[in-house]
Amino acid sequence: MATKSELAKLGASLLVPSVQELAKEPLTKLPPRYVRTDEDPPVASHTNLLPQVPVIDMQKLSSQEERDLLHHACKDWGFFQLINHGVSTSLLEKMKMEVQQFFNLPMEEKKKLWQRPDEIEGFGQAFVVSEEQKLNWGDMFYMITLPTYLRKPHLFPNLPLTLRFFLSASLNHFTVKYTIPNEIPELAIGLSAHSDPVGLTILLQISEMEGLQVKKDGGWVPIKPLENAFIVNIGDIMEVMISNACSISL
Repeated sequence: MATKSELAKLGASLLVPSVQELAKEPLTKLPPRYVRTDEDPPVASHTNLLPQVPVIDMQKLSSQEERDLLHHACKDWGFFQLINHGVSTSLLEKMKMEVQQFFNLPMEEKKKLWQRPDEIEGFGQAFVVSEEQKLNWGDMFYMITLPTYLRKPHLFPNLPLTLRFFLSASLNHFTVKYTIPNEIPELAIGLSAHSDPVGLTILLQISEMEGLQVKKDGGWVPIKPLENAFIVNIGDIMEVMISNACSISL
């Protein structure tokens, strides 16, 4: 059985430079740790021949047809876009603005919120376990907000007040990934291929720029984000529950 100190280090990450700061310097080529030849090449986003991630209308879920579509999205895709979800546009735009301003804080302010050795919460990158490991071309901020006793005392009080209000409302944990545009996109990846070890991940993109891709039937399908739609990812835990439910029904 793992000790308390070992459990505390689960998910710990080595400290890495800020990509946002690196991108401020004129780069003729990407630093070697950000050159990714180990990942599948991205799918061209302009193709119209690929299937599209399902779109679920929350206001229509009282109908059997929409519920069948939701079932199909969860079982066969593990992803869907959720529209007409009831969250006001003004609130979403406010949240987007707060996140953008958060990542634009001066570096001296960000240092107060940077990851500490052997921790994952704060600014940085997740699951960096060696100095040779390839890195994402982007920064991340991760923090546990609920239950309150798990909040890091050096993180939560130093958040901007409005952002602190948003996060303290109902989110158990909060992750923001900020991908940096670059002039050599085919060599860099904003976020490595992965699955989420949770029940559900609800994603709100700051812009409608394409970038997120979903693996479907062995290939990568780009998501064309709809304005103010939530992108919902069925995590590993929920996937197991859905698979078991389908097996029982058979």
